[in-house]
Amino acid sequence: MIKGIGHAAFVVKDRENSLHFYCDILGFEKIFELNNSNGEPTLVYLKVQDGQFIELFYNGQVDLPEFSKANVGYYHLCLEVDDVQEIANHLKQNGLTLLVEPKQGRDLNYQCWVKDPDGNRIEFMQMNPESLQSKSSTKK
Repeated sequence: MIKGIGHAAFVVKDRENSLHFYCDILGFEKIFELNNSNGEPTLVYLKVQDGQFIELFYNGQVDLPEFSKANVGYYHLCLEVDDVQEIANHLKQNGLTLLVEPKQGRDLNYQCWVKDPDGNRIEFMQMNPESLQSKSSTKK
C-alpha cells in the first residue's frame, strides 16, 4: 500500500533565508513554486534526491484550519550523508553553528546536528554498516 515517504513539509518565516539554507547550503534543488490567488508565492518544492522532497510553506503560516493545532509530533528531520565530518565542516564554513558536533550515537551511526533558519532540528547521519538500521535494510 505505502510506497515511501513523499515529502516533509515546514512552515517558514522568511522565504529567502530558508531557500538560502536548503538550496545554497544543503544543495537541494528548487523544483517548483505555487502561488496563491493573488499571485504571491505560497509554497515551494525542493528536491533532495529522486523521489525525495522538502516542501516549504512561506510567510510563517498555513491556511488550513484542519491543521491549526499541530504542535506535538515533530522532533527532527534526519538526512543521510556519506561523510558526517565533511557535512559538519561544510555547515561551519557557511556560518552555521552545530548543535552537536560529529559523534557516534548509541545506534552506532555517526551524527551531527544543526537548526534551520526557523529553529527546526536537522540531524545529518552517516550510516555505520554495523548499525541496526543498516542491518535491517540489507536484502537477503
